[in-house]
Amino acid sequence: MFGFFKNKDKKVGICSPLKGKLIAIQKVNDPTFAEEILGKGFAIVPATGRVVAPVDGLINLVFETKHAISMTSKEGAEILIHVGLDTVNLRGEHFQTFVTAEQSVKKGDLLLEFDMEAIKNAGYDITTPVVICNPDQFVGINIIDEKDVDMNEEVMQLIVS
Repeated sequence: MFGFFKNKDKKVGICSPLKGKLIAIQKVNDPTFAEEILGKGFAIVPATGRVVAPVDGLINLVFETKHAISMTSKEGAEILIHVGLDTVNLRGEHFQTFVTAEQSVKKGDLLLEFDMEAIKNAGYDITTPVVICNPDQFVGINIIDEKDVDMNEEVMQLIVS
């Protein structure tokens, strides 16, 4: 659960971009994410195939294969949303994006949709890591305990001194 910090510390809320089961990033069946090589975060086992912006910010990159989106929050958090594991191999099949690079978005704006069943039937894990790629820019990062979450539900706080 969220920890206690000094009142003067600014807390930046990060919401879940998907509806589903929040799990610890260390449980993701991919060492790049599980060992936090790309950064700190969490993962969602999706209940639906819709991904929304977890914060207000700017889209940096929509991967050509449509399986991942990188964005920066207005507070400077660099966020990677990566739908599924090894889904880059699908080359965009079963994904539809609704944003482009350099587009401003508001929390809750639709970023992409994906066909969960088609991706699973193709043999891929749909677990979706959400990673803060620049965790050293923050004094602390708190993530809620594993549970079912809704889109736009705050699940992480970044602490800015």
